[in-house]
Amino acid sequence: MNSDSDLQIAGDILEVPHLLQPAREHPVTVAEFAGLARGIAADRSQWAHLVQYDAATRWYHRLRTGPGYEVWLLSWVPGQGSGSHDHGRSSGVLTVLEGELTERTERGTRALGSGAQRVFAPGYVHEVVNDSLEPAVSLHVYYPGLTEMPMHTARCEARAPHDPVTA
Repeated sequence: MNSDSDLQIAGDILEVPHLLQPAREHPVTVAEFAGLARGIAADRSQWAHLVQYDAATRWYHRLRTGPGYEVWLLSWVPGQGSGSHDHGRSSGVLTVLEGELTERTERGTRALGSGAQRVFAPGYVHEVVNDSLEPAVSLHVYYPGLTEMPMHTARCEARAPHDPVTA
């Protein structure tokens, strides 16, 4: 049995610059989009001063765009929800920045507290609601940028066009 670790065998990767991948300016993988959302969430100076609350409708603000993706900031007062929907051909990352949201799918209900993150593929049907007594703020990354949001009945069968900026 060999006791040498991979590092001892291969050497220090930082000493072999031609093997290092250059840092990407924009995310291209699911992990990189989730990392982008976590990075923005961790830096309140990028978003906290922009948040507004609207008792009549969910408030949203496009925070950033990049090649083929968009980052949206949403606020939710108690009782506000998205309705059951999918995101057309877009994949996404939902990150709760403040408060608590509830996600409902055909598989069940999940409480999403501050820091919780959900990643979804095209066609993923869910409903997001603020069931708590306090406002909530969330961050949404869509790739490609969100162009449609088909709504579903409670049984997830009917589709209708709707506001393209939701959970």
